[in-house]
Amino acid sequence: MKSEKNKQTVGKILVYFGLIIVALASLFPFYWMFVMATNPNNLINQSPPAMVPGSELVANFQKVLDSIPFFQAMLNSLIVATSVTLGVIILCSLAGFAFSKLEFPGRSVLFVFILGTMMIPPQLGLIPSYFIITQLGWLSDLRAVIVPGLMNAFGIFWMRQYISSAVPDEIIEAARIDGCTNFRIYWNIIVPTILPAFATLGIIVFMAIWGDYLWPLVVLQDQSMHTIQVALRALMDDRVRDYGMILSGTFWATIPLIVVFLLFNRLFIKSITDGAVKS
Repeated sequence: MKSEKNKQTVGKILVYFGLIIVALASLFPFYWMFVMATNPNNLINQSPPAMVPGSELVANFQKVLDSIPFFQAMLNSLIVATSVTLGVIILCSLAGFAFSKLEFPGRSVLFVFILGTMMIPPQLGLIPSYFIITQLGWLSDLRAVIVPGLMNAFGIFWMRQYISSAVPDEIIEAARIDGCTNFRIYWNIIVPTILPAFATLGIIVFMAIWGDYLWPLVVLQDQSMHTIQVALRALMDDRVRDYGMILSGTFWATIPLIVVFLLFNRLFIKSITDGAVKS
């Protein structure tokens, strides 16, 4: 009995040790980015490079502010990422509710068609999308990034699967017998049940839109409308690259992503553990 307990203790120690190693390996890139953001260029380029934070954090960030409209780009990214995230959550949850709980002609065919769009590389849609945006007169307008981002096939798939498993059909039928409309069922039953799915999809979409570079570069030609990823690219155009300045801008641009993840971390983990328990 005692031997079995000792084996379990040793097993737990090994698991925790492995988890600590993985956590440190995951955090090291962020630490390395912070170290480079706080050191001058000569210390970064020396061999071996500086491994501890320096005192140039403010100076490097001041160079970023002198080179690009950093706060304007951050505001543009915040507007785009927040708008797209809220829009995707609402539209995809409505579509997921329809595909999982409502009966209508062509439901299966339409759902398969939506899944098929996930297999098309986004680069193939650049030219027709650019033509449409030009015809609408949205070049150098944030609507050119927000509106196309609202169409999210993965979000529909994710919501459809989560609603199918989390909301029993009997509750929907009981609500209909009580006279609830489809929208009232969605608002009063579906939405409170799938809050963890909202958090998971929201985190994924927010990070994807925040890090998107190609499409904003194509349609946001005016510098005042650049998102943060496009603006940071301008820091690398000089012949002599100041890595302290570049990593300083990158470090501060990462802060909103960390804040969003920490705010919705519990709901994100809950959506994963709920799926694990059900399966």
